[in-house]
Amino acid sequence: MSQPQQQVRTYGGWRRASSMGLFGLGPAQSILVLAAITVPLFATAFGLFALLATLVPSVLVLAALLLRWDGVPIIHALTRRVRWLAGANRAQARYRSGVMVDPRQAQTLPGVLAPTRLLPVADPGGGDFAVVWNARLGTMTAAVKVAATSTWLADPADADTWVANWGQWLAGLGYQPMIRQAAVVVDTAPDPGSGLSAYMSRRIAPHGPPAAQRILRELVAASPAVAADVRTWVAITFHPAAAPSRPRGPAEAVTEIARVLPGLTEQLAGCGLSVLGRATAAELASVVRYAYDPAARGLTDRLPEADLDPLRWAEAGPTAAVERWDSYRHDQAVSVSWAWHEAPRQQVPHNVLARLLNPGMYPKRVAWLWTPYTAGEAARIVEHQRNVVAFRQQYARVKGRDETAREVEDRQRASRAAEEEASGAGVGRLNLFVTTTVLDEGELPKAIADVEAAADASKLRLRRLHAAQAAGFTATLPLGVMPYTLATHWPH
Repeated sequence: MSQPQQQVRTYGGWRRASSMGLFGLGPAQSILVLAAITVPLFATAFGLFALLATLVPSVLVLAALLLRWDGVPIIHALTRRVRWLAGANRAQARYRSGVMVDPRQAQTLPGVLAPTRLLPVADPGGGDFAVVWNARLGTMTAAVKVAATSTWLADPADADTWVANWGQWLAGLGYQPMIRQAAVVVDTAPDPGSGLSAYMSRRIAPHGPPAAQRILRELVAASPAVAADVRTWVAITFHPAAAPSRPRGPAEAVTEIARVLPGLTEQLAGCGLSVLGRATAAELASVVRYAYDPAARGLTDRLPEADLDPLRWAEAGPTAAVERWDSYRHDQAVSVSWAWHEAPRQQVPHNVLARLLNPGMYPKRVAWLWTPYTAGEAARIVEHQRNVVAFRQQYARVKGRDETAREVEDRQRASRAAEEEASGAGVGRLNLFVTTTVLDEGELPKAIADVEAAADASKLRLRRLHAAQAAGFTATLPLGVMPYTLATHWPH
């Protein structure tokens, strides 16, 4: 008798936040639309000349706010273009380091990593580690090295348990007042062979059988063509000023993080992750080094801790970097970054991101960023979203218009989110960023096609980060970059 086929469990619940504004706009933009409509009407009382003088600006405002390209208002594209041109004219898209530039610039990393510092932490109970301190935002980020358990050969019930525990872990972050963000970074690249060669050379017995030694060396020589280097990080960003103990100064803040971090990392074991340890200063510096220079991948792993002194944190960055409209050149490499534009519309299995996360022909980093809301904020947000949906439903009923299929699905998702939050689920802002890097710019079209094909297979819609390539590049590093804060905490 044939065994009954087990039903595959699926997941969902992503929903784009919306407002009660006109045409899906925010409050300020809705006021501008109303002003653009009413001003010409009032101007008619002052004659034809006044009407024509106000009609043209009003039409331009309405076009900029209401016309959309691929779901994005034209005003956003225009604003991004103006900011990009202004920054490029002030040389903010270029970075130079070394002995021939301003020493103040040479002592910092490029872009949004400029205000970061690396602070080593001596923890006798859990081993030494390091935090990335962002002096501008006042945040500190600690990264944990993990190894994900493959779900291809695992029992489906175990995979469902891991997903459930991961959801509980994320929900628990909303009860930690000083946690600002949790990020999962999966860094993959073709294995350069240097790491494996160094590992095996120390383990081949010099007096072993010659035939066995020859076979092992041949396998090591052939492995880079078929092997991949995969590194996974869980980076937790803290805002120590929000801690109940109110730490004063970086030293007390680091102590508070060292107290909270073990409890968070221990819970990851139930999420299908094997915790390999907390990232040290040398490991974080090497992550930055081979991100900007993929040719150094594997070489930095063999450097001793003293060669990556935390006081020389800026030396891990590039000697030169140029941000273009649609790419980012750093040293001898070129990178392209994307952001998550739309979540899967349908329910998906637990391994939906497998194709995107799998190693490819080129170095690639995928960063999943979760910004938790506190319990009070979560209840207020989901209730507000239900009110928005109810308002739109009532507005359509007054207009005599039937709900579209997408509006019905959105209403059901808003109600489901409120029910799940009431039962203890976490609510937060979710972002996903992808960066691919090539050493030969001629290979860039192939790398771009590979990432976009993998995203399509994972039911995701990615958008190229035009005019924000440098920020997208750093967002895929386990250093605590929070992209949603860049518009308010960094000058344009």
